[in-house]
Amino acid sequence: MARQLNVHPRACTRIAMLRLGPTTNVELFQYEAPDQNTRIPLNCDHGGHHLAFFVDDVDAAVEYLRRQQGVHVLGDPQHITEGPIAGDRWVYFLSPWGMQLEVLNMPPGMPYEKETEARRYGPEPRWTNR
Repeated sequence: MARQLNVHPRACTRIAMLRLGPTTNVELFQYEAPDQNTRIPLNCDHGGHHLAFFVDDVDAAVEYLRRQQGVHVLGDPQHITEGPIAGDRWVYFLSPWGMQLEVLNMPPGMPYEKETEARRYGPEPRWTNR
């Protein structure tokens, strides 16, 4: 554990593998270790992080999240109306264990694409093998 993962030598972990569509996989680790720091860093802290999920309907996602025990939605969905990411709609929320997450929707043809060849990796067409 210490050599390969840079964690306490007596640390143990539970792992969950999530399949998101036909090609995306997410690995989630939950560690337990002696003298473990249980404070989750804020996004602005060193080591701060969040995970965002693209959804078709941010409002429907928020309605669902508000019904989930232990989930805390941070405010109301925001809609960017000006600038390079105009059209973006998003909201952050906290998981039951305190991790910061986000649901968002960015429509195709974002304004910034008029200024650069850079393109974001977006959702694939509807999955046919669900």
